[in-house]
Amino acid sequence: MDKKGMFKKINKAIMEGEADETVKLVKTIVGEIDPLEIVNEGMTPAMKTVGEKFGSGEIFLPEMLQATEAWNEAMKILKPKILEKGKTLTKAGTVVIGTVQTDIHEIGKNIVANLMTASGFEVHDIGVDVHAAKFVERAEEVQADIIAASAIMTTTMPYQKDIIDHLKSAGLRKKYIVLVGGGVVTPEWANRIGADGYGDLASDAVKVARKLLAERRKK
Repeated sequence: MDKKGMFKKINKAIMEGEADETVKLVKTIVGEIDPLEIVNEGMTPAMKTVGEKFGSGEIFLPEMLQATEAWNEAMKILKPKILEKGKTLTKAGTVVIGTVQTDIHEIGKNIVANLMTASGFEVHDIGVDVHAAKFVERAEEVQADIIAASAIMTTTMPYQKDIIDHLKSAGLRKKYIVLVGGGVVTPEWANRIGADGYGDLASDAVKVARKLLAERRKK
């Protein structure tokens, strides 16, 4: 078997958003090649490229979503086999993301969640209208590195601060990187409430997350 050739085909299928073809190729080689190697060599490079192209405007949301879907479908096959072997996936970090209490807007949040997934993060999307306590509870459950909170309306922005206040009251503030964003959110607001990072664009979230995680891991 031409292993490198198969990896190139899988990368191409993911970048082109061909979920059925990606699954077909993965099923062909999963019994012969270490499933973790398939992820690291045959899939991750494609998602890295997709994330970079989306961030630079070379591709748009539909293409990114299709690539993410191809990745997710392949992972349904590979993840159980990786766990069977007692191995772990290399990931950029773990993120809990949601839209804050009383806010039901999700398009921006969904874009960020998909872009983070495409960039190697394990993303736990807890939906919309999420209470501050739920952000913290889920972060504790999955041992997240980052809590990302979206707010689209000026009336819901204060609930981003509630998450930080909840972390402080629980003695957990230093444990998590808190990112805030949304159409009405500004760098000044992020600084005022004590958030660790802010992104104006969806692609900024990945850059800021990677930068803050790298800085934390150096300490």
